[in-house]
Amino acid sequence: MVRIFPNLETLSHAAAETFITIANESTEQRGQFFVALNGGGTPKRLFELLASAPDKMDWSRTHVFWGDERMVPADDPENCYGMAKRILLDHVAIPADHIHRVRTDLAPAEAVADYIRTLERFASPPLAWPQFDLILLGMGDDGHTASLFPGSSVDGSDPAISVTADYQGRPANRVTLTPLVFNSARDVIFMATGASKAEALKRVLNGDSEVQFPAARIHPTDGNITWFVDEVAAQKLYHQSEEQKL
Repeated sequence: MVRIFPNLETLSHAAAETFITIANESTEQRGQFFVALNGGGTPKRLFELLASAPDKMDWSRTHVFWGDERMVPADDPENCYGMAKRILLDHVAIPADHIHRVRTDLAPAEAVADYIRTLERFASPPLAWPQFDLILLGMGDDGHTASLFPGSSVDGSDPAISVTADYQGRPANRVTLTPLVFNSARDVIFMATGASKAEALKRVLNGDSEVQFPAARIHPTDGNITWFVDEVAAQKLYHQSEEQKL
């Protein structure tokens, strides 16, 4: 499903409502809510909105992970965990041991091993990782998502890997979950805004090469995927219906 909004503000409000709805359904049905957050600039407003309404969901039964992480200190502006902590997690009643970050104080290979062990602790058999109730993802101008970049292999049997990448001058060393984890989720929400995303968005939704556009690799096996995009990002989409515009 593609949902199109006038701007980031309206998109973020809708995403916050959906986030809270999924969280409450998950805690009611399964007693807990497992979510993987994303980084970058797009989700910041969403995090602010969630922080401003901390009583609309049960944070005490929420477990937070990250889809990927930049291997820089937690207080670095580029660190995904650090950004979410400052904007969201410091303002809600989530137990400290429910926050499962990538250990950026370790070497990349050690951080991957540590993160895989954390995933295994909360595994949903037969999976070796938790079946996430919600995963938030973004998409770069080049069609990358999390830290899966164009040209990277579409194969692999590990739930997390280390990546060396150079994108818009951001840190090169990263840890990322893989499509194995993303595609086992109950719900995936992509957030994409801005005219620079328009071409990649069109090609991903048209099913172009998964090697060239890694975001096209995300298609949950038994779950839902929803794209929250603004009008300028959606400008090149085919068959844009009035029902999709919000």
